Amino acid sequence: MRDLKEIRKDIDKIDNQLIELFKQRMDCARDVGIYKQANNIPVLNEGRENEILDAVEEKGGEYGASARLLYSNIMELSRALQHNIVGSGKELKSVINNASTDIPSSGIKVAYQGIKGANGHEATLRLFPNGEAVNYKSFADVFSAVDNGEVAFGVLPVENSSAGSVSAVYDLILKHRFYIVKALDLPIDYCLAGLKQSAFEDIEIVWSHPQSLSQCAQYIADHGFDSVPFSNTAIAARDVAKEKRLNVAAICSYKACEEYGLKVLDNHLQDNDENTTRFIVISKKLYIPKDANRISLCFSLPHVTGSLYSLLCRFNSLGLNLTKIESRPRQGRQFEYLFYLDFSGNVRSENVIELVSQLSEEMPEFSFLGNYAEPEFPIK
Repeated sequence: MRDLKEIRKDIDKIDNQLIELFKQRMDCARDVGIYKQANNIPVLNEGRENEILDAVEEKGGEYGASARLLYSNIMELSRALQHNIVGSGKELKSVINNASTDIPSSGIKVAYQGIKGANGHEATLRLFPNGEAVNYKSFADVFSAVDNGEVAFGVLPVENSSAGSVSAVYDLILKHRFYIVKALDLPIDYCLAGLKQSAFEDIEIVWSHPQSLSQCAQYIADHGFDSVPFSNTAIAARDVAKEKRLNVAAICSYKACEEYGLKVLDNHLQDNDENTTRFIVISKKLYIPKDANRISLCFSLPHVTGSLYSLLCRFNSLGLNLTKIESRPRQGRQFEYLFYLDFSGNVRSENVIELVSQLSEEMPEFSFLGNYAEPEFPIK
């Protein structure tokens, strides 16, 4: 058996050789980029890359799969260098550089789903305290209102810390490709709201939005309540007041309880004390505030092994933190997906705008969805 110190000396020696060879290879990649720029040749050549990777895997013997992975990463880095040389993504860079920095806050209409007292209504008031909040029946109606110019912005929930993603909203984001210009993490606190004549012991059935029922699932099970889904928590509260059934209560916000003349029968129903819903603001116009700290993209990926890993390698090489990745089925494409991705960053940083521009050239169905700020607000 070889001594560990001896083995490590050999590893250090080999690593030094590898580093020098890597530098030489990147110098060659730079020369390739200069040639492609001069001759107007696309950076990505999938056929050439696959030929190299297949050959590397074969030559790698028992380490073939690992060698392929290593070279796949090297190619990603080489391609990034070439993109910088040829100046990829000029059109996207122009859009980003010409984006407004100041989001209007007054004299505007802002759409939300539901009615007064809904979490969407509360989020809208916090995001646009000087705007006019306009309610719509469905998430799709909010997108349509933004699309046809009835409102300047739309406020939508995309994710809850307990119940997960709001899939219907992500589907609409990927369908419309509007910009995201603002976001809010809103703490959610639910009460059990019943008629003023009702007592807690009378309640047998609870009404609320499916996400809210999910966020309070343990509470509902512990008390043996039957649950009925509604399109919105505030609508559930309004209808409890209309129906006047002593055995029915709504799981809703305290503001909805007050808005529709109900009585609080129990407090803080959510299973998670830190229950939070993330809301976004959509717009047909791009705004990038100076304090923007989150970027959203959507795209499809080539239907080849390792394509998602290769993409993530690009973010890792720049030390960028991915905060969300969501896949949704592509319409009419069996077992193919569109991806929604969030990461921390600001496109005014040179390495970030270069990465986004590179991806815009390589990723099928790519859309830059925005760079925006996402502050947190405490419960009031």
